[in-house]
This record gives sequence, C-alpha cells and structure tokens, in this order.
Amino acid sequence: MMNLSSINQPAETMQKTTTVLIVEDDASTRERFSRVITGHPQLELLGNAGDFSTASELLQKYVPDVLLTDLDLPDGDGVDLIHEIKARELDTEIMVISVFGDERHVIRAIEAGAGGYLLKDGGADQIANAIFQLMNGGAPISPAIAQHLLKRFRKSNEDIVEESDERATEAITKREQEILNFVSQGYTAQEIAEQNDISRHTVNTHIRNIYSKLAVNTRAEAVMKGVQQGIIKSDK
Repeated sequence: MMNLSSINQPAETMQKTTTVLIVEDDASTRERFSRVITGHPQLELLGNAGDFSTASELLQKYVPDVLLTDLDLPDGDGVDLIHEIKARELDTEIMVISVFGDERHVIRAIEAGAGGYLLKDGGADQIANAIFQLMNGGAPISPAIAQHLLKRFRKSNEDIVEESDERATEAITKREQEILNFVSQGYTAQEIAEQNDISRHTVNTHIRNIYSKLAVNTRAEAVMKGVQQGIIKSDK
C-alpha cells in the first residue's frame, strides 16, 4: 500500500494555493489540522467549524477547493454537508476526517460523493500530501482503513454474489482491473502511467471506462465498488 507521505506533488499543483475548510467538533484536532493548513505555503485556511450549522454558514460564504469534514457532528451529519455541496454543484473536493472503526459512515460518505478518507491521527505531511493527491485526481484513503474495508467486503461477499455484479466484473478488462488496483493504492494518474509505461491520457481513458462500467462518479466510489465485486484484491 502506498505511503501518502512519500508522494511528490506535481509542479502544476504546487504553483496554486489550495483553499481548505475544516469541519471537526473536537477542538484539539481542529486546531491541529488548522496549524497544518496555515503552516503550509501552498495551503490557505478559509475557516474552520466545530458543528454542522457553522459549517453550513461558511459554505454559503466560501467555496473551498477542499472540505475536510468529520461525520459525527454535535448538531448534524457530515454526510449532509457532502450532499449540500453536491446539490449546489460546488467545485469542492471532499475528504472525510474520521477515526478507525466507523466504516459504515465512511461508506455512506463515499456514496454521497466524498473523494477520500483520512485518519484523524495522520501526521502533518500525510494530511498535506493527501490534500494535494485529492486535488490531483487521486483517492487518498488511509492504508489501515483500506485494508479493513477490503477484509470487510470480502467476508460479506463470500456467500452471495449478485448477478448484476457478475456482469459488471466480466465487463471490466484485465488492464482496467490493473488500473483500478493502482487507484485503490492511492496512485495518481501520472504515477500509474509511469508504472505501466503508458500515457496519462490512456490512464484517464481507462478510468473513465471503469466509471462507466461500474456506474460510479468518483475514484472512491470505484474503489469501494471494486472491492465489493472482488475486482480489487487484498494482499492477505
């Protein structure tokens, strides 16, 4: 599984300041994330909120490049913030901030349109790199969470495979399976291209075909559905 802290940001991403809005009810965690953003020369903190209502007000005022949001807020559900962003068609990437073990909420968030999932205890480099990876078209998911979800879905699908899932799996080519496995490990399109000695355009074409065949709209959704259908395999 790829270590997010080892990812080098592309030059075109680093040239632009990325604006971030943080939604997290725990004050110490919120402050830690805020320090990461304000301390990075290519990140700008638009604001932070400790509850749903404040976050909703800030989203009326700002359109951040990235929303980092918790799910269990004292006065609402972070998934509803995701729905709000999607309903308003804001040009905002969404990454969930959560704790290990609440995969049910993470799945809901991915289905709602979240593009990534980050553990709250991630280091400063991991947080910043995950933001840049998300902006560059990646689907950052903490390795521990990815492995947990792989095991969970594999176990749940041992006895039952839906006919529609079988058809979808058959429609995915061997090359597309390889690309999707790279995506699930956190690689960007450029990195996948370099690993496979193909162009970035070819990688993006494969990814678009995968979206169409799996009937999904984001990389996170594609990874989740790939796991559910057995296209993506865990190491153990």
